Amino acid sequence: MAKKASQPKTAAKQSSKALRQQKRHRRQWITFWRMCRYGVNNFTRNAWLTIAATAVMTITLFVIFVSFAAHNVLFDTVAQLRDKVQISLYLDTETTQEEADAVADEVRDQSSVISVTIRTPDQARNEFIDEYKSDPDALEAVTEATNQFPWTLTIKVVDINDTTQLAALVEDNDTVKDHLDPDRDASFAGTRREAIETIAGAAKFAQQVGIILSVVFVAVSMLIIFNTIRMAIFNRREEIQMMKLIGAERSFIRGPFLVEAVVYGFFAALIATGLGFGLLVLAAPALQAQDIAVQGTLNLMTFYAGFVLLAMILIGAIIGIISSSLATRRYLKL
Repeated sequence: MAKKASQPKTAAKQSSKALRQQKRHRRQWITFWRMCRYGVNNFTRNAWLTIAATAVMTITLFVIFVSFAAHNVLFDTVAQLRDKVQISLYLDTETTQEEADAVADEVRDQSSVISVTIRTPDQARNEFIDEYKSDPDALEAVTEATNQFPWTLTIKVVDINDTTQLAALVEDNDTVKDHLDPDRDASFAGTRREAIETIAGAAKFAQQVGIILSVVFVAVSMLIIFNTIRMAIFNRREEIQMMKLIGAERSFIRGPFLVEAVVYGFFAALIATGLGFGLLVLAAPALQAQDIAVQGTLNLMTFYAGFVLLAMILIGAIIGIISSSLATRRYLKL
């Protein structure tokens, strides 16, 4: 009988505990939504401070967006140029087809080589004529020339910046050395390699400049938002004091200021992302005309536009929360 009597009491206690938890959760949600509402209202209280804070945050996020896009575009451009670059190895004009094939086989055996194509002297001559058919002087010079075009091995390598294997092959392999054209050095990328190195250097420089500018503008944004929250605390000091007297929790007093800073980041992210996409779309035709590989970046950001916007909002929110937390900790004495 005692056990049966204790069971209803246990059930009643569990029910009462569950009810208290539900009430507590409900109060927490109500408090949260009130903080959000007060924070949004605070965002619209002082128009000039709001505009200044949002503008600086927008510039910061725009610089971050442009830095990422520029680095990706330049990286794709370097990769595209590397795929197009081929190395030329010239063989003596007296080389036979069998000897040229033997040299090509030696080159193909190198782990750094992807493919080798043989071009005969006659093919080289015909290609030259086709290329300069609109230039009578060039055609006349070819017709009157007594020297022949060399055999050419067109080589595609894994990494155009690493030609050590080919250089060693040219220096040490007897089969290759015996048939090289003494009047023409191997073309280890030539001007194209210089272009690649220039663009790679530009990509690295752009990345460094982007990081520096991003850090600078993040610091400026945090300072602006810090001062904005400080002024908001000063302007609402009587209201804050009243909330203290009636027993408001610390989180409830601090919450609206954090929400206000997050709203700065939210609107700044929307504006900065829109400006970034607009600039990328408008600049794409001009960049493509200069053989800059921008389409891949544009396609990537368009396909993942939602994730890009979410990342920008997250970065803006983090900047706002950190600067607001610093301001409330220093000036909001609780």
